[in-house]
Formats: sequence, C-alpha cells, structure tokens
Amino acid sequence: MTRITVTVDGTSYSDEVEPRMLLVHYLREGVGKTGTVIGCDTSNCGACTVHLDGRSVKSCSVLAVQADGHEVTTIEGLATDGELHPMQQAFHECHALQCGYCTPGMIMQAIDVLNENPNPSEEEIRVGLEGNLCRCTGYHNIVKAVQQVAGQGAPQSLTESITAGVQA
Repeated sequence: MTRITVTVDGTSYSDEVEPRMLLVHYLREGVGKTGTVIGCDTSNCGACTVHLDGRSVKSCSVLAVQADGHEVTTIEGLATDGELHPMQQAFHECHALQCGYCTPGMIMQAIDVLNENPNPSEEEIRVGLEGNLCRCTGYHNIVKAVQQVAGQGAPQSLTESITAGVQA
C-alpha cells in the first residue's frame, strides 16, 4: 500500500492505495465521485475524463499514485454555489446529451478544448473531442454546446433553433 494525498474538487484526501489502483477507481470507490464513469477501461471512450492540474486526462489510464500531490477536478466539482458550470448549462440548453453516460467526460474534455483555444472553429471542436465517444447524439448538439460557451453564436435553446429553422 502507498499513501497518497490528492485534492479532489477542492477537498484534500489522504489515503492508502494499492500502487496499481487506477485513478478512476480511486475517485469512485475511495472518494465517492461517481459522476466519473467507467466506460471501457482502455482509454478509448473518454467517459472517465477528469482534469488533473487543470488538464483533461482519462482517469482509467492514470494510476492513483500518479495523482499524489496534485489537484483533480471531476464533473461534481464544476458547479459553484449550486450554479452549473457554463459548459454544463450549455449541454442542458442545447440538448447535448441523451443517455448521459458520456456526458461527464465529454463536458470535461470540452472545457479543456476551450482552455486550449477559446475561439475554436467547428472542425477544431470536433478534433478536440475526438477521444470522447458518444453513441447516442451524433455530436451535433455537443458541438453546439461548446460553440455556445465559446460565444460563437450557436442558438441558446432548442426553441431558438426551431425558430431559426422556420425563418430560414
């Protein structure tokens, strides 16, 4: 066993872990952050994406001991004082989710995309999200949500999208 100290969503945790324990398992089982989901255990789907020191990582490909002394932000850590993070709000407003399984990782990756490039093109958004798979939405509304947060004029709601389509 190895003792690690990790700050998760602003709270410091110090625990004994098996050296081979994956960060995703530590977050879910050790800290109780079940919003970080286990999708594939092979880093292919991105459902387990979290921020490690402000950068997105697939937590199924990081050992918990590698997070020792670092800061982790999960989907649960994005909301502030009961207010959704702008990306969470945009996913809601743009209907950028269906089953919701990929949503936590997709939101975490989308934030990282905008941290890297605050004004990406649609193609840059799609490339930035390539490592996160969604089997339900077809990505169109996910891209719209990222554009909304980036301020690129994507419709604010489904009603506006419908209205814009009728007026065209």
